[in-house]
Amino acid sequence: MSTKFRTATLALAVGFALGTVPAYAAESDAAAKEKDVEKIVVVGSRAAPRSVADSPVPVDLIGGDELAKSGSTDMLDMLVGAIPSFNVRAQPISDAATLIRPVNLRGLSSDSTLILLNGKRRHRASVIAFQGGGVNDGAQGPDISVIPSVALKQVEVLRDGAAAQYGSDAIAGVMNFVLKDDADGGSISVKRGEYYEGDGAATIVDGNLGLPFTDDGFVNLSFQLKNADATSRSVQRPDAQGLSDSGNTSINDPAQVWGNPEIEDDITLFANVGLDLGNDNEFYMFGNYSERDATGGFYYRNPHNRGNVYSVDDGETLLVGDLDGVGTGIECETIPILVDPDTGNSNVLGQDDYALIADNSTAYGQNCFAVNEMYPGGYTPSFAGNIVDTALTIGTKGEISGGFLDEAYYDLSGSVGRNASTFFLNNTINPSLGPESPMSFETGKYIQLEKTFNFDISKGVEVGLEEPMNVAAGLEWREESFEIVAGEEASWKAGDLADQGFSIGSHGFKGFGPESAGENVRRNVAAYVDVETYFTDAFMMGAAVRYEDFTSFGDTLNYKLTGQFSVNDEFSLRASHSTGFRAPTVGQANVVNTQTSIVEGDLIQTFLAPPTDPLSSFYGGKELDPEESVSYAFGGVYSDGALFVTLDYYNIEVTDRIAQSSQIDVDPNDYDALRAAGVQNPELISAVTYFANDFDTTTQGVDLVANYGMELFNGDTQLSLAYNWNKTDVDKFNPETTNEGKVRRLEEGMPEHRATFTIAQSWDSVSMFVRTNYFGEYYATHADDTSEWGSETASSAVTVDAEVSYFYSDSITLSAGANNLFDQEAEELKRGDDPAYGVLGAKFYESGPFDYNGGYYYVKATYNF
Repeated sequence: MSTKFRTATLALAVGFALGTVPAYAAESDAAAKEKDVEKIVVVGSRAAPRSVADSPVPVDLIGGDELAKSGSTDMLDMLVGAIPSFNVRAQPISDAATLIRPVNLRGLSSDSTLILLNGKRRHRASVIAFQGGGVNDGAQGPDISVIPSVALKQVEVLRDGAAAQYGSDAIAGVMNFVLKDDADGGSISVKRGEYYEGDGAATIVDGNLGLPFTDDGFVNLSFQLKNADATSRSVQRPDAQGLSDSGNTSINDPAQVWGNPEIEDDITLFANVGLDLGNDNEFYMFGNYSERDATGGFYYRNPHNRGNVYSVDDGETLLVGDLDGVGTGIECETIPILVDPDTGNSNVLGQDDYALIADNSTAYGQNCFAVNEMYPGGYTPSFAGNIVDTALTIGTKGEISGGFLDEAYYDLSGSVGRNASTFFLNNTINPSLGPESPMSFETGKYIQLEKTFNFDISKGVEVGLEEPMNVAAGLEWREESFEIVAGEEASWKAGDLADQGFSIGSHGFKGFGPESAGENVRRNVAAYVDVETYFTDAFMMGAAVRYEDFTSFGDTLNYKLTGQFSVNDEFSLRASHSTGFRAPTVGQANVVNTQTSIVEGDLIQTFLAPPTDPLSSFYGGKELDPEESVSYAFGGVYSDGALFVTLDYYNIEVTDRIAQSSQIDVDPNDYDALRAAGVQNPELISAVTYFANDFDTTTQGVDLVANYGMELFNGDTQLSLAYNWNKTDVDKFNPETTNEGKVRRLEEGMPEHRATFTIAQSWDSVSMFVRTNYFGEYYATHADDTSEWGSETASSAVTVDAEVSYFYSDSITLSAGANNLFDQEAEELKRGDDPAYGVLGAKFYESGPFDYNGGYYYVKATYNF
């Protein structure tokens, strides 16, 4: 192995952080190793290994072209098929998590994986996953879905704790998205697909163009435009059917839709610019603009028993508002909701006493108000959002000449990233405003803004060992802000009927009021040193130390040790040990939200308050501390040319994990004390949640990757196996803020066993692959309800993906394929003894590890130039 190639391999982890060196794949061709060869390495498509064989930690390299070989139009789903320890789930009715889905690497929350773009830290999304599917409850990670595969040269996945090198969030690992840097050529493609059920039709048009930037640079531009229809995997709710059977003609069928949101005008633009400045120095700049509109479903509001909107006394009495005030003018009579003793159904619209208040031709009818007059069949709000994501990074890097730092490599950069989410709620009401209420609301906005400056330097230093010691060091300054912008007045205003028991604010998602609006800012500085060297030709070790100081909670010091020993030319051992941390986000510490959750089948209006808010503090909330982790990993690599195998074990202990607490009931006996503490209208708050350091967990697992290449059927054949075993144990939790169901979801909410087996075949004019995906048993819940009412252990399942491509010419490629080819159904909600099937109106548990919408087919045409 040449010194040049080995030095590049040693500096792989440093290069991720610096954004200065490419990832190198091990090659069987010795001549290729003599050059700085950059190669896309993909499981299931090529004979080259998937992970870097000489790295002391597991790294996956996935080509951008290979990611596009999927029916999905979302980067998240593309990665699921390529990385066995990477998981993402659908979020059909999950408040803002429906708009930006959280992800998991190695069983940890989405904000425990650091996301880089061209080696630079990617900003977070403004959306926080309030109902993020157990392990992601309260997570605030970056929005990976805005990155289109057409813009990518490769994705580099470091599956190892790396906070000592990169800082906060790298507890589970690091994902680096590398943009294309071609100075000529390009492509344009059109893809069309839909689900076997005939819905969810999606059209995606994308393109890439490489241009010269003078004689010594490049400008690479990419775009993607996507539209996707909504899906529905719903059945009619029995309560809605009962109302229809009783003569209520205003009931929709289905009354409530479970399915993917509608995506409109999802436009993404990416640019990557590089220019050689001479003397081994270069300028670089990259960034993006992305915007999309998404509309998802919400819970059905029954016109008889939705408390504080339609009724009181659990649906026994209609809630009637006195518009001129109680005790003034005309008095409004209470109306009991009558039940037919034979059918058990009721229809208040057919009652004579209701007809009196609904008759607006009389003074009595004009003064007395029930929400049934506006929504006689109940209503199902739709939750919508407009998400705008922008980022820009500018920097320079190169080699220093002369002096002590002669031949050192530097990188100086500045980045700014902004993600803004504007929320809308349609087909609903602010009950406290009575008949004057609008039916659609702009409920406010979250804005996440991050600014980062980095200076990094690396140099080979002679220390009398086998080869020069690679030494890297760097400084980082970062500012992170989270802003809440108030919604329109009608979305949060307490109307005249609030004192009569009517709910305040746009129902289902109360708008952000002036008291919630504002911006919170945190800054931090960091310094690190990273060294790696070969002590002998076969034994390499590395060490890293990083110090960070935050204006909010203070400082932290973390370290990492790595080692690799080559037993022979084919087999090597590797190991790592590190400490890490994840700082609580500014959003988690300051966010305000009102959400609707299901608890044992009942809709609960829950107020999410900052942990230091008077309401949270009254029920145990306190300022957040950072999560801390200790990681151990070891494994082996075997490669003999045709066969490449890696096997790695990991163990990650995380203390003080941050999560959203379970719903804490607001006790009526506490109303006076809460008012004294400054809480407004506590009687209208059913429950409160807040973020807390509630858990200690241990996550352990095994990653196995195996590739075998051969010639078969007069073509090239690649067999690939990827397997992940992952288990999380909750070592400690706070029973006052967390229930047993939530603990179980953390431990069992994702399958312990997951595997993919791929057969890829290629000839001169045709290529194809078949991928089999295995998902083990998991704890299935519905609508984030962790009670026994809506959960069970779901069975294992197998899905099959396939694609065939025909190279019509050097420029035109035609492809057709399917995800979940044989339409494997997700775990179906129980019937009979389990009431979840009917009450919620859904067919499947939506917490599963694969798409519950079923099979999806697609066609694609690509023109390369």
